Amino acid sequence: MKLTIRKWLTFVEHKMEEAGQQADIPLRKLSVVAIAKNPFLGGYQADLSEGIAASEALGAMFGKRLVEAFGDYAIQSYGKAGIVGMDGEQEHANALLSSLFADPIRAAIGGGKSWIPSVTKVAAPGTLIDVPLAAKDALYVRSHYDAMTLCIPDGPLADEVALIFTVANRGRINARVGGLKFEDMKGVDGLV
Repeated sequence: MKLTIRKWLTFVEHKMEEAGQQADIPLRKLSVVAIAKNPFLGGYQADLSEGIAASEALGAMFGKRLVEAFGDYAIQSYGKAGIVGMDGEQEHANALLSSLFADPIRAAIGGGKSWIPSVTKVAAPGTLIDVPLAAKDALYVRSHYDAMTLCIPDGPLADEVALIFTVANRGRINARVGGLKFEDMKGVDGLV
């Protein structure tokens, strides 16, 4: 199965201040989006494995785009999301965002021991989606629990799916709720 991509989009947020406090290091969030023809249309399919297998090559394309667009910033957190057009079902995005999709991204960005926070839904073009973020090597780093809100004005169309991968260079500005600090994580088991 080959995935047909209609368009790629990149969204960047660069934040320097929160609640009147200047950040020592700006918070940079970046999302790469691929809007593709939904390969699973035409009725319920019990077996989605062809799409899962095809998503590995897509993950490699995402990894390349993420690294190029993020520039000199180190990636500390990540998340993924999918919006399925109205003719599809939520499981279609989940199939295309599996670990086969994610592993080439992990390789491109320099690791990722943690599971990748994720959200998917069925929606019309222009819907908002909050892509969840967490530290890529230690899930218990609370300062990195965050999100990036996106709106794709012309997608996904009813027969499409929008696949999203988001990264950030640091935790929230002014994070102060305790827990494991990023600099103290071990990054061995994906939790601490």
